Amino acid sequence: MEEFLVNRRADRISSVSELLAGVELTSGESKVSQIFDRLRSFVVEIKLLPGQQISELEVAEALNTSKTPVREALIRLEDAGLVNIVPKSGTYVTPIRIDRYLEACFIRVNLEIGAVRKAAQKSHLTPEAFCETLNGSIAEQEAAIAIEDYDRFYALDEDFHRAFYELAGVPGVWWTVKGVQADLDRVRHLKMLRRIRRGPQIIEQHREIADALCAGNPAAAETALLAHIGRLGSEIDTLSRQPGLLENIESLNAAVGRPQSMRA
Repeated sequence: MEEFLVNRRADRISSVSELLAGVELTSGESKVSQIFDRLRSFVVEIKLLPGQQISELEVAEALNTSKTPVREALIRLEDAGLVNIVPKSGTYVTPIRIDRYLEACFIRVNLEIGAVRKAAQKSHLTPEAFCETLNGSIAEQEAAIAIEDYDRFYALDEDFHRAFYELAGVPGVWWTVKGVQADLDRVRHLKMLRRIRRGPQIIEQHREIADALCAGNPAAAETALLAHIGRLGSEIDTLSRQPGLLENIESLNAAVGRPQSMRA
């Protein structure tokens, strides 16, 4: 059986200060946003394990800042479902929950269908710039896969899907989707780390979506999108065919002790 990710991490769990070593806050963006983005990436990429405590003071000292922006960033993380702030105890990374993962899949599928259909209807407004955005992204994705830079590919994949909402004229909806898909992102990273990858297939599916959008065909864009991200039922089937993935999630959730209020 494939060695689980938790077996590689449980022996040596990285502290928040270790993960933040060398990170410096810049003056071009709010401290809260920078701290939120950095901590979110640690949780989503399973660098901070479910149940692991995030010390407000430790983060502030590591980033050479006050506790106020750290506290606000942690509140945003709690709103995103990534941490649980327990009064008089501390802040803890939430467990990965399959029910939240499936709910996030449902929300994403339905909102993204609306986004690609609307984007296809608007593609005639600036067709050259429209197609250049999508095809340029796909070319970068191919380059990332060619050198097996899957972190880069993941970021480009995110940008590609965000472009649907921007081209549709509803960029704010993307952040609505991101706000509820914490567990979806964590499961996606687990799939990647367990080598459940479909790089060339994803590229081809992205190209089919782009072609439908550039052609201004909403129905074809929806069909191509569903072939790519699947309906809710397909996600359930995927989980059932990957029992090792579910065991991995259970092991991760049990890897670090959690306070009683979180277990409840």
